[in-house]
Amino acid sequence: MTFTLRREQWIAHPIDEVFAFFADAQNLERITPSWLDFKIISMSTDSIEEGTTIQYRLRLHGIPFYWRTEICEWNPPHGFVDEQAKGPYKQWRHTHSFEAHGNRTKMIDEVQYSLPFGVLGRIIHFVFSGMLQGIAASLGDHRANK
Repeated sequence: MTFTLRREQWIAHPIDEVFAFFADAQNLERITPSWLDFKIISMSTDSIEEGTTIQYRLRLHGIPFYWRTEICEWNPPHGFVDEQAKGPYKQWRHTHSFEAHGNRTKMIDEVQYSLPFGVLGRIIHFVFSGMLQGIAASLGDHRANK
């Protein structure tokens, strides 16, 4: 079963500036709440482009998670898509979309994901879906304040 998280937010900067900010992998550490202890471990290219893989680590309640994503679509300045190549999910596809509205930009994040472990994964999702929604909201709020 595939689940979807979606969040929209307005950023008071033009689309080219917003895209450039989110296209710089080093900003991932800046815009991720410190309580997730997010660290980039490696990146396959000097700058993000289609085919770039990024390996990183984060901690959730002290438990480390190692993750590798690949940029599978790259469409500056309108968006990009990263997919989990290795990590805790059965499937993870994160679409970052940017829409120009004068000197403002509407950013849309949509994550489609599924959990491993079949029925057990669905039970885990039911139990922890509120926490996942809270983390997504916290990330969005934290990024809006950066």
